[in-house]
Amino acid sequence: MLDRLGPVGRRLLLVIATRPLRPEDWPPVERIYAEGIEDGEATFEAATPAWEEFDAGKRADLRLVAVDETGVVVGWAAASAVSARAAYRGVVEHSVYVARASRGRGVGRILLDALIDAAEEAGVWTIQSSIFPENAASLALHEAAGFRAVGRREAIAMSVRGPHAGRWRDTVLVERRSTRNGREDAGGR
Repeated sequence: MLDRLGPVGRRLLLVIATRPLRPEDWPPVERIYAEGIEDGEATFEAATPAWEEFDAGKRADLRLVAVDETGVVVGWAAASAVSARAAYRGVVEHSVYVARASRGRGVGRILLDALIDAAEEAGVWTIQSSIFPENAASLALHEAAGFRAVGRREAIAMSVRGPHAGRWRDTVLVERRSTRNGREDAGGR
């Protein structure tokens, strides 16, 4: 199974694990992040942050990488608190990025499922994200993982990279509510 060939003769590498993102993972994580920025369909960011900024902005318990059977990082997911206010302590905004060469192989779903599991364990009750409406793959991934669209933010910011550079773009706000945290019937309120 590990030696099967893809549609264009490339060897397919299988994701065998997700694990916490460590500081030494930053070079491949930054490369994957840069690919997403360059493609212009994942973020309004113009450049990757320094490790220190990334580290400070993401919850340590909600940062994961996916690795293939050779140990190569092929994707990452991370979440940030949406507010410092205590009322929103269980609400996070997340990102999932997959290396170009590994897209369309289920890596995003593996990462998103692992992030959801980690968030449930951490007491998170809402995971949210803003997704460009043109990013059909990400919208479908999130819907399949139990997220729902809760609104559209029109012309929220201007893209500076990719095919939409120089244009004001909409985003679709998606969220997933926990089935066990932050619910009256689960003793969370």
